Amino acid sequence: MRFKYPEKELELASVGSFLLIAGSADHLQPFKDTKLTFLVDSIDEFMEFFAKHGSIILEYPKSVPTGKNMLVKHPDGLVVEYVEHKTDTKA
Repeated sequence: MRFKYPEKELELASVGSFLLIAGSADHLQPFKDTKLTFLVDSIDEFMEFFAKHGSIILEYPKSVPTGKNMLVKHPDGLVVEYVEHKTDTKA
């Protein structure tokens, strides 16, 4: 899977379980602190869990080209992006 993310002036590609992000140094800078990205079934369920267990929601769920995501800082300082891919409801 390969796609452009024009709002952030980036290009992304998924190769197996890896996500590659391309762009200028300035456009990549906001993503440098994110150490992991997890694909999850439900952003909302994870957000509720993290709020109850001492994590800080740095970026609340928002729409992105693949569905929606959020950015979380865990109690140990680890910054993780959580992504829920959109599901195609057409048969």
